[in-house]
Amino acid sequence: MINFYNTMGKISMTGDYFAGLVSAAASSCYGVAEMATSGTGDTLKSFVFGSDFPDKGVRVTEENGKLIIELHIKVTYGLNITAIVRSITHKVKYVVEEATGLTVRRINVSVDDIVG
Repeated sequence: MINFYNTMGKISMTGDYFAGLVSAAASSCYGVAEMATSGTGDTLKSFVFGSDFPDKGVRVTEENGKLIIELHIKVTYGLNITAIVRSITHKVKYVVEEATGLTVRRINVSVDDIVG
């Protein structure tokens, strides 16, 4: 749960909202084959919810009022990974800041697999 305050009071946003927002933005970038599972938590969720769930490969945390986003992706074979990661970081930062008004401090992208 991400909480922040403005002149009208406290606003709370769930982690699922951010995960869905970030996942949709990252998945729409050219070269991203799919989101990858990250760790045992995602592996267990894939058994329960199936292979695709909203927060697959996404972790959003808050530090001093700014967001830290961690992504795990699979990329398409033959494409420039650096360009794909740069595109993802720019798009995710723009989408999250425009949708929420919060500041993104850092986006960590891990390329877990290359899909042919």
